[in-house]
Amino acid sequence: MSNKKSTAGAITIALALILAACGSDADKAAETTAKAAATTAAPATTAAAAATTAAATETTAATDGTTAGSTPAAEIPDLSAYTIGFAQVGAESGWRTANTKSIQSAAEDAGVKLVFTDAQGKQEAQVESIRGFIEQKVDLIAFSPVVETGWDAVLGEAKEAGIPVILTDRAVDSKDTSLYKTFLGSDFVLEGEKAGDWVNTEFADADSVKIVELQGTTGSAPALDRAEGFRNKVTDPKFDIIASQTGEFTREGGKKVMEAFLQANPEIDLVYAHNDDMGLGAIEAIEAAGLVPGEDIKILTVDAVHDGMQALADGKINFIVECSPLLGPQLMQLAGAVLNGETVPERVVTVETTFDQEQAIAALPDRQY
Repeated sequence: MSNKKSTAGAITIALALILAACGSDADKAAETTAKAAATTAAPATTAAAAATTAAATETTAATDGTTAGSTPAAEIPDLSAYTIGFAQVGAESGWRTANTKSIQSAAEDAGVKLVFTDAQGKQEAQVESIRGFIEQKVDLIAFSPVVETGWDAVLGEAKEAGIPVILTDRAVDSKDTSLYKTFLGSDFVLEGEKAGDWVNTEFADADSVKIVELQGTTGSAPALDRAEGFRNKVTDPKFDIIASQTGEFTREGGKKVMEAFLQANPEIDLVYAHNDDMGLGAIEAIEAAGLVPGEDIKILTVDAVHDGMQALADGKINFIVECSPLLGPQLMQLAGAVLNGETVPERVVTVETTFDQEQAIAALPDRQY
């Protein structure tokens, strides 16, 4: 890769940390980033500036109260000399569809040749795709792991071939962090904790609360971490998680599991769904049972995609924790930095917000996903 031209050399990794505008003002974030970055910084200095910029952006997002879900005000590097292989986990939800579009759009803006594959939720298909990328001698590999475990062998093959790897959206459970350059994505534990905080407030005066949980794909990082974060906060004995089962992050899965929950448990106070699509499926099951979603049974979800936000605005969902899918610009910036030989942070966390009904109504007209 050393003999290839790289306009990416002019892009510092601090710019790679302009976050996906979850709860942030993209223009203010860009201004903060520009002030924090020095375009000629050495790799070590650049990484330090990046960490500072991320913290500054997070502070802005937490305090300015501006609209979430907008496109990051990020300068995308010229990567026309490169080929990137991206192995997507699937197309299981509205969130994933938006994530795919963001990556493909950003790749087009960067001029990079993007080799895109869809694993359809199967780890073996992703492993096969990554090995295909290695055989094609792509310049960089990025992927969203279907599950956390079982990646050491194929990532070791990429490392041996000298091809850097970036994880997006989901992490891998590997002790050897040298197998990838960075992980770009949400803090799923924090998302679960935000959900738990809302439950504590919403049910502060309740004597007992029966909760059912629609979990994501078994063994996936968001499913494991959102469950953990929720339980970190919902510790009062009055909260009883009476059932927990995977709905595979799909609307149909959420509907089927919720139907079973309703048959087995006639008294349910709250549904905690690990994504909007499963929550939307739960709404269908609740309505079919002659109950009113959002009133007879309250619903709490994660993602904040358009359909979920509309249901929140309509009062069928009660609260949503945001998880932004708009990672494409950040991915291209990180790719540019890695291909330019810069040191990047091991973890780049997107800043995200939460929505109640009033906030959803206000955000929907400008919502991009």
